[in-house]
Amino acid sequence: METSDIFVGLDLGTTKIAAIVGRKNENGKIEILGYGKAESIGIHRGVVANIDKTVESIKEAVSKASEQSGVEIAEVNVGIAGNHIKSLQHRGNIMLNSLEDVIKVKDVENLVESMYKIAMQPGDEIIHVIPQEYIIDKEGGIKDPVGMCGSCLEGNFHIVTGQVSAIKNIQKCVLMAGLETKDLILEPLASAEAVLSEEEKEAGVALVDIGGGTTDIAIFHDQILRHTAVIPFGGNIITEDIKEGCSIIKSYAEHLKVNFGSALESKNSHDYIVSIPGVRGRDPKEISLKNLASIIQARMEEILAQVDFEIKSSGFANKLICGIVLTGGGAQLKDIKQLTEFVTGHSTRIGYPNEHLGNNQSEEITNPMHATGVGLVLKGIQNYELKRKFEKNTDEKVVKKKKKGLFEDILNKGKKLFEDEIE
Repeated sequence: METSDIFVGLDLGTTKIAAIVGRKNENGKIEILGYGKAESIGIHRGVVANIDKTVESIKEAVSKASEQSGVEIAEVNVGIAGNHIKSLQHRGNIMLNSLEDVIKVKDVENLVESMYKIAMQPGDEIIHVIPQEYIIDKEGGIKDPVGMCGSCLEGNFHIVTGQVSAIKNIQKCVLMAGLETKDLILEPLASAEAVLSEEEKEAGVALVDIGGGTTDIAIFHDQILRHTAVIPFGGNIITEDIKEGCSIIKSYAEHLKVNFGSALESKNSHDYIVSIPGVRGRDPKEISLKNLASIIQARMEEILAQVDFEIKSSGFANKLICGIVLTGGGAQLKDIKQLTEFVTGHSTRIGYPNEHLGNNQSEEITNPMHATGVGLVLKGIQNYELKRKFEKNTDEKVVKKKKKGLFEDILNKGKKLFEDEIE
């Protein structure tokens, strides 16, 4: 199988490490060829805590995906998240030679590249520079300045940064697993690509990806990324709360949350009781589903209150026509949609990563917990197509320049011959 047009997303989560292999089919949809999952032992809240265990989990997930797809995997698009991720707004500009100069793709690239050189806090590194709008000679609101005339090109940029040590540790784990990092992509951006429509991005929407260790937020308006944030709490802390509140072991707490948990205490009755086996011959423990929901609701309200704070801090709280889209493993929690609407006041839906997938995909892949993995494949395809488009434009310009030069050479030689004849 040809691997040049095949892309692999590697989702390094707190609870799972997943590798998803995909390609674009003839209809422009994404076809998932293979999938592999392994338990994540060496990652905590998006940050590598144990190199060796993380490498083993990556190898296991990639091996399963490779076997299922029949593709030998060498390069991966890796997701990055964690509490170390920060974002900021920055404005930059470049001067053109004269008013007659037409803005070229290279000028825009130079402006974007200059953003990577801005001074950062010690230990931080820029991951993404995302253009929001361009300004030509103080005329703003321009999305694509290429081909326009002007003397000063400015741009407003959303810049995403992360800790150098966290980035290097992820890249080291991927390398030790025998793979190459093709692109490092912010996980909420990947999830947004998988579950949001273009209409939602234009109207205004907040993507909330509730993972195992973190809750990631990406806010879009007018098809532009306006704000990103990472909250250092996710589904795992709810499991810990159940473990402590019900005095049971962690595996039972996770089972209770997944199979019987609810985000709303009021939707449950004291009459419903779940019996948990005792440890090593001890008596079984009986747990009320109402008490279980009370523990879950308390923690989810705390997480959603922070989500609401981030939305208000972005300045776009009143511009989110499409409200909130929940995705990630935590979005599968019963009654989470209703609690989100109650806490934030925004209309909410659950986001499934089937927006760009072709038909006949397995139910497992279209589960919200795989939104990031599917999104990483999508982002890999988009980055590849942008690169191909730029290279094609560059090649065409070189060919035109060579043809023009050849024509001028022939013209000059003809002119010289004509002048010699006259003499």
